[in-house]
Amino acid sequence: MPGTSDSLSHRRRLLVLAICCMSLLIVSLDNTVLNVALPSMAKDFGATLSGMQWTIDAYTLVLAALLMLAGSTADRIGRRKVFMTGLVVFTAASVACSLAPNLETLVVFRMLQAVGGSMLNPVAMSIITNTFTDPRERARAIGVWGGVVGISMAAGPLVGGVLVDSVGWRSIFWINLPVGLAALLLTLRYVPESRAPKARRPDPVGQLLVIALLGSLTYAIIEAPDAGWTSARTLACAAVALAALAGLLRYEPRRPEPLIDLRFFRSAPFSGATVIAVCGFAALGGFLFLSTLYLQNVRGLDALQAGLWMLPMAVMTLVCAPLSGRLVGSRGPRLPLLVAGVMMTASGVLFAVFDAETSNTTLFVGYVLFGIGFGFVNAPITNTAVSGMPRAQAGVAAAVASTSRQIGQTLGVAVIGAVLASGVAGSSYARAFVGASRSCWWIIAGCGLAVLVLGALTSGRWARRTARTTAERLAEPDDAATARAAAGSGS
Repeated sequence: MPGTSDSLSHRRRLLVLAICCMSLLIVSLDNTVLNVALPSMAKDFGATLSGMQWTIDAYTLVLAALLMLAGSTADRIGRRKVFMTGLVVFTAASVACSLAPNLETLVVFRMLQAVGGSMLNPVAMSIITNTFTDPRERARAIGVWGGVVGISMAAGPLVGGVLVDSVGWRSIFWINLPVGLAALLLTLRYVPESRAPKARRPDPVGQLLVIALLGSLTYAIIEAPDAGWTSARTLACAAVALAALAGLLRYEPRRPEPLIDLRFFRSAPFSGATVIAVCGFAALGGFLFLSTLYLQNVRGLDALQAGLWMLPMAVMTLVCAPLSGRLVGSRGPRLPLLVAGVMMTASGVLFAVFDAETSNTTLFVGYVLFGIGFGFVNAPITNTAVSGMPRAQAGVAAAVASTSRQIGQTLGVAVIGAVLASGVAGSSYARAFVGASRSCWWIIAGCGLAVLVLGALTSGRWARRTARTTAERLAEPDDAATARAAAGSGS
């Protein structure tokens, strides 16, 4: 095919990387900007704590449910085609969000945004994987990709604070329009079309089971503090989630081309990366949610001041993400994962034990520690997920990793919000916040500890052997040598 990844010049490959990073920027920036704007949105709409949770989780929930479908669809009908469709839907939905007349409408438009977003990040990662075929070059490209998350975290609070204070919260969605249009035009001009040699067929039953699992579980967690943890509604949602999980585990292995190929999880590095993604992004979602509520609703800061306080965390993520990518390329994922686990755990313990938010010094240190930890965790997740897998399955493997991130962020906001709501119920919000949030910080510390332990367990020789074996089983006969080489050098 003309313009395939193997025939692209180095400059053209870098341009493709830049275009893919633009899509990540608008998706990531949208989330970080939204966190700063939550109190203003809640004030305008009269939203409760659960309403603020749904503003975030409606997006991440739909995103998580559709990412694997988007990845396999892109492998089948064309990655550039799906990527461009995602840009159009995401940009149009962003404009609709800025015009939402009430909270319910905003949540619906956020879900539409997620439909477009599901076609961006995993497909962009698949494009990168097929563009940068050398494992070391790919690791550096993924490091740059991870650095964009840092850029969005650094720019998001500041941009959001300035826009919310000067124009209003609706303006935070306008910034997606110029970036989305530019990315669309550049994709049309410079990104080559690519498909998997043998893509998977649709799996509508598996897709419905994933939606039922994630939707019912998230609804049960968010609404339980108001409805009651033992209420009929909460228990019914939990039962639906369990039934959907059981259905997935029973149905998917029987399909020749399942939505979720459970054989992927025979690779210890892949399984570890999946759980680490859930834990790491659950910590991030909970951390940002708590920080926003504390800085604006307890300390009484405006959106810009709150954004400036979160800047140390964002800057450290920006600095550490490319460093993590280079370390993964030169030394493997083990060291970055260990650093990430230690720093995230230390940050959570600092808040849980020493009430770090009550002192400016410890609050600053806590933000710096978490920023370092999150900066190191993203690149090894992505690299480990796609390394060693046959290139024909790159879209699905990348989508599983991206899905794990969104599931983590969804659960982080849902669980942290539910625990916080239970702790402040019936008390003065400002006075009860610090005490009620201690349990939340322990949860975040536990997520960091899980990153540390799993990083150590799933990055050794035994884990690499399982990756090679899994790659050989997944690969077509003529791809087996490529898969073995990628498993050995990328994991």
